[in-house]
Amino acid sequence: MPTMLSKFIDKAKPRFSFHHHGNHKTGSTSSNESQSHNTKFHLPNNLPATAITTHIFGYRDDSTDNYVEPPPVPPTATEPIKENTAAPPVGTPPKSTHDKTTSLASANKTDTAKTSYSPFYPEQLPSTPPTTPGGSFLVRNNSSGHSSNKSQNSHSHATASTEQVDDSDVTRPHCQLKLDNFNLQRTLGTGSFGRVHLIQSKINKRYYALKVLKKAEIVKLKQVEHTNNERSILTKVQHPFIVNLWGSFQDCANLYMVMDFVPGGELFSFLRKSKKFSNDVARFYAGEVLLALAYLHSKNIIYRDLKPENLLLDVHGHIKICDFGFAKVVPDITWTLCGTPDYLAPEIIQTKGYGKAADYWAFGVLVFEMLAGFPPYYDDNQFKLYEKILTTQPKYPSSIDSTAKDLLKHLLTTDLTQRYGNLKRGYHDICEHKWFASLDFEKLIQRKIKPPYIPHLRNDGDASNFDRYPEDFHPYGVPQDDPYKDQFPDF
Repeated sequence: MPTMLSKFIDKAKPRFSFHHHGNHKTGSTSSNESQSHNTKFHLPNNLPATAITTHIFGYRDDSTDNYVEPPPVPPTATEPIKENTAAPPVGTPPKSTHDKTTSLASANKTDTAKTSYSPFYPEQLPSTPPTTPGGSFLVRNNSSGHSSNKSQNSHSHATASTEQVDDSDVTRPHCQLKLDNFNLQRTLGTGSFGRVHLIQSKINKRYYALKVLKKAEIVKLKQVEHTNNERSILTKVQHPFIVNLWGSFQDCANLYMVMDFVPGGELFSFLRKSKKFSNDVARFYAGEVLLALAYLHSKNIIYRDLKPENLLLDVHGHIKICDFGFAKVVPDITWTLCGTPDYLAPEIIQTKGYGKAADYWAFGVLVFEMLAGFPPYYDDNQFKLYEKILTTQPKYPSSIDSTAKDLLKHLLTTDLTQRYGNLKRGYHDICEHKWFASLDFEKLIQRKIKPPYIPHLRNDGDASNFDRYPEDFHPYGVPQDDPYKDQFPDF
């Protein structure tokens, strides 16, 4: 491992994203009034060691020692989402709740374990191998099945405010929620202007994650547009490898978003414990991330903050992309300087205008870091880091094999006309690369390949895979003046 990275790796601290303010707008000033909830809400003094012993999120299959999860239940309901009785979309398969799974080590061999339920009804998954990996999750509104990415040589400014995202594939209901619906548990994470809590629904006893954002800090840090974008985008996407948003609301001081509780913790933590991943392990996670990115891009959404810290592992060990604070609807290009320094594409640093190709650069950085144990570019001095990204080639450890190296060279190139994902065939150039040859994307999208690591969980509300944080936050729901309500009209 390079000496310059030892300090970074040993500390194993997550990297923080940033946003360059510039002339960034502070968001909408619509006069639409959002519902406020003034119920005082604070952490109980005595937290139970284990909240519940039964597995609310599913049942345990004693024959395989695996959890099997049912379709999700909205926080205000006691039953799973009801099946739509309307005519199913084209390509919808007949109902099937169980199937064979495939192990990672042997993708062509069947497993005796029952298939894990996906985060929605299994009948929404492809019934037969579609023409493109991921099937309907990737190519909605794109009959050719190929990415429509353009090389970023245009200078027309695209703004998210006028763009529409097709959400016809989203079957998850958006619930009307309030603080009184939940019991607050421990903190799962903290950020620049808020924190994420583990919460339990008083109605169905299931666990969710509550993201709490301070309005005053959002406005102060000029993150109003990003915050509104995050909520808007999460209501319009639904994918096996993307976290679900169940509802949002606000009170006088805070914004609240109720999302899936993903108990396996961050991929970042697993990577640091493992030092680095083998080809098979890295390929599995990279494949799931690629399918999610391609799905987002099919909706003209750029993610812009890909890194191991934003990839959570669900109860079965599958990826869930979280934190859409920097995601944006961009049909062509945008100019905002934001993201995590180690993962910034050259075109972002140069403020030339960038598009979906920036996500594929970050994807290359992710694959490199999983295989090497450290990112391709790193420096304590941010400006020196940017200089390295712009002017040097990554140094590949001998542990990275030739096929992986070939893929990375096609991803980590400053030449947008050569970068995989940004060419005529879009993401197909990546998923059909020889490094991915042993990965069955059809089984992957249906979650039929057994993940390389399955989190050990004692109960439904087990948050032991997340770090502990001081519970010294101000009680929520305390009545006070609210000068910012109109800036968040959709919460």
